[in-house]
Amino acid sequence: MMSTGWKPVALTVILAVAASGIGAWAGATWVLRHDTPPSLHEIVHEGLDLEPGQLARIEAIEGRFATRRIALEQRVKAANRELATAIAASDGDSRVVQPAVDHFHDAMGDLQQATIAHIFEMRTVMTPAQADAFDKGVIAALTADGA
Repeated sequence: MMSTGWKPVALTVILAVAASGIGAWAGATWVLRHDTPPSLHEIVHEGLDLEPGQLARIEAIEGRFATRRIALEQRVKAANRELATAIAASDGDSRVVQPAVDHFHDAMGDLQQATIAHIFEMRTVMTPAQADAFDKGVIAALTADGA
């Protein structure tokens, strides 16, 4: 029986690892770039060519909203935990769960309303052309299907 040696096997393993690594990198790159609309931050800070004064005003708006957003997100998380607890204790009784569902919806609604108000507040700092580009970016983000 003839031995082929370890070199051809090692070369095959190295090539397989390299090919799988390149394939994984290419796939991840494609997935991350495929139909992903820019974030609100990217739209504002990279897509609008803001003047320094505009940027300073928007950063102040963002700073105020960041604090509010954190508090609202904490309310959503608390309401979500309350809902989970109600579901666990309910044995299928929707009367037990419904108040927690309502609390969750209220918290989510407050977060959404604050976010929309934040978007419109930032828009007041923009020129008409910037506001148009901003609106298009926001609409693209809201209508993206995640596919």
